[in-house]
Amino acid sequence: MQQRRNISWSMRALRRFGLVFTLLFLVPVATHAAWWTSRPLAADWRGADWSSAKLLPAAEIEPEATIHVFAARVGRWRGVFAHHSWVVVKERGASAYTRFDVVGWGAPVRVNHRAADGRWYGNAPELVTEIRGTGAERLIPRIRMAVRSYGYVTPGTYIAWPGPNSNSFVQHVLAEVPELGQALPPTAIGKDFREDGLFAGLTPSRTGVQASLYGLAGVTLGWVEGVEVNLLGLVAGFDLRSPALKLPGWGRIGLPGGLQP
Repeated sequence: MQQRRNISWSMRALRRFGLVFTLLFLVPVATHAAWWTSRPLAADWRGADWSSAKLLPAAEIEPEATIHVFAARVGRWRGVFAHHSWVVVKERGASAYTRFDVVGWGAPVRVNHRAADGRWYGNAPELVTEIRGTGAERLIPRIRMAVRSYGYVTPGTYIAWPGPNSNSFVQHVLAEVPELGQALPPTAIGKDFREDGLFAGLTPSRTGVQASLYGLAGVTLGWVEGVEVNLLGLVAGFDLRSPALKLPGWGRIGLPGGLQP
């Protein structure tokens, strides 16, 4: 009798998990895939528009120091799931912006590989966060140090899923400079990759706690990061600071403060 009760309880728990997984992970991905594939998309990188999206003023007319973190949907079918992110800095009085990001071919870490606010596979970037003035002046040297300390700089160390990839790189910068005070979008697949594999500790912003299993599964609870459940790199949860849902595929949906689909 007790064995039957245990089996019955296990079956109910399994069905409930399946329902929750379907509603929070499979349905959002499927609906976003339908929407994404209905859009005009570049067939390959050669035919994509990589030009400036004109989000930043010319550096020559921007006297103060600035820091920007951008993210844009990746190309073709992968845009259903993921954003690519990068960091841009400009010292006070500098005549040019400096862009740092990681790519999947050749030497991973690139400097000024594209325009500071360039489109990615034709997809316009959106601003994740920015800091200006004296605050930026204080943090830019630490950002440059964080870029230099990134551990995956040799060819062949880039892994699109679950990482280390472009979002793992930007997450490293955010963790080394928590004063930036911003989380990457939930669709920044690779942000939860951890070098140690099994990880339990503070979130990158130092405002909460996180547990992660090789970036493939994990839970995050933080004021900056919000509440996130990660399964196979897909993230569901909600934002605490600016109330919003976080859904696989769609990303953050709610009050201003995050990226749009």
